[in-house]
Amino acid sequence: MWCVPHPVKEGHTLVLVDTEGLGDVDKGDKTHDTWIFCLAVLLSSTLVYNSMGTINNNALEKLHYVTELTKHIKVKSDSKDNDQSEDFASIFPSFVWVVRDFTLTLELDGHPITADQYLDSALKVKEGASPEVLQYNLPRTCLRDYFSARKCFVLERPASAKKMKQMELLTDADLDPSFVEQAQDFCTYIFNNAEAKTMSGGFSLNGRMLGNLAETYVEAICSGQVPCLDNAVESLALIQNGRAVIEALQFYQSAMSSIVELPTETQQELSDIHATVVKETVEIFLNASFNDRDHKHQQELMDRVQKEYEEYCRRNVEESRKMSKTIISRVFASVETAVREGFYMWPGGYADFCGELEKATEQYKSEKGHGFMREEVLKEYMDEIEVTGQSILLADLSLTETQQRVEAEQRKTEELEKNQRALEEQNRIQQQQMEDQQRAHEENLKQLKEKMEAEQRRAQEERNQMLDARLSEQRNELQQDYSRRTEEMQREINHMTTQHHSSSNQCRIS
Repeated sequence: MWCVPHPVKEGHTLVLVDTEGLGDVDKGDKTHDTWIFCLAVLLSSTLVYNSMGTINNNALEKLHYVTELTKHIKVKSDSKDNDQSEDFASIFPSFVWVVRDFTLTLELDGHPITADQYLDSALKVKEGASPEVLQYNLPRTCLRDYFSARKCFVLERPASAKKMKQMELLTDADLDPSFVEQAQDFCTYIFNNAEAKTMSGGFSLNGRMLGNLAETYVEAICSGQVPCLDNAVESLALIQNGRAVIEALQFYQSAMSSIVELPTETQQELSDIHATVVKETVEIFLNASFNDRDHKHQQELMDRVQKEYEEYCRRNVEESRKMSKTIISRVFASVETAVREGFYMWPGGYADFCGELEKATEQYKSEKGHGFMREEVLKEYMDEIEVTGQSILLADLSLTETQQRVEAEQRKTEELEKNQRALEEQNRIQQQQMEDQQRAHEENLKQLKEKMEAEQRRAQEERNQMLDARLSEQRNELQQDYSRRTEEMQREINHMTTQHHSSSNQCRIS
């Protein structure tokens, strides 16, 4: 196996898997080659089969493994129909037949043809239902039915027999120019046309997933089971979707950690950051996941993201309270010092106390960095200092009893207003968190719908490509049949014309 950066497609890795040769009698187990062939079919996006000489009946009989695929590969695990060959064309790789040491001239009925036409001609079936005809048609029918995309390349002998004995030491300059050109055409086709390996829904595999897929198939074979694509997809999806949840969650955690600075001035600020990061988090999950039945893994991700966000909200409250208390300790320090020293305990002291409280409160509100819990923390502090205020009020002999009642009522009114503002802030926070959860849910559904629509488009494109390939094949067959019949009719006309001229000459001589 060779894994190299793709020479043409950026962001792709070209994985070349060279299977051992088929038909080795020393292997002993006759099913060995069949399983090797099945694994190559299951793991590749383009299957390259190479043979020597020509594509004749003997070469096709050696490819009898293709006739046994239905016995060794299942597409659907719950299908009651043992013959699932109709599903093979939609999931099998493209097929490239490379004929090495090709010595024939590419002609058919005296007309030049392409290598692809040469392959199509070799895969033509015979009419009839005798055992011999059925045996002749079987490998041809399987290749045509299972591999809707087919390509053929013919390569001349690379060099003379003498040079071939030192093949490892030869450079391109030592090889036959025709062979070098043909080999380059083959490589160019593979580089440009071989698609990324995909699973159902058109999901492209990465290297790690391809390795997991290979392990799944080999474990099935070693346990005596028939590899099933449905089961493999389900097993691979379980691994990949679990990993996609972890990767997406790690992104959310990392992004929030780098962007969020607690405490935020408002809950809306944290909410907006959360919404932006959630959108990217869902994108990462959807791009990395596939075949998430019932959206179980996606829901798991959203639940875990919600818990992370709730923890940020809790820490945001905690940090805001901490910062607010720190600011209160600083800006109200002079008031508390004056209270401890009894500065307000004389006539007119209550008015001075209220004035200093007002100035400290204004300074507290003007400062930044205490977050959105500033009102609630301020209310709690004012509740605590209210007892001190009541003592100062009662001790202030300059106020009449009526004035004291008025002052007390005013303090109650202010207290109620502060309580109301704190309650409104709490309600806003709770409402914002509910809206955040709803917005995250809607974003999740939006991206999920887009992914499902994209998968449906890809599935339709795959069906269209397969249908186009079948229709193209039918058109070619009809065209070839028409050309053959036209040539036969032309030969008959020519023969009749020749006979007519011969008869006319005989009549004139007599």
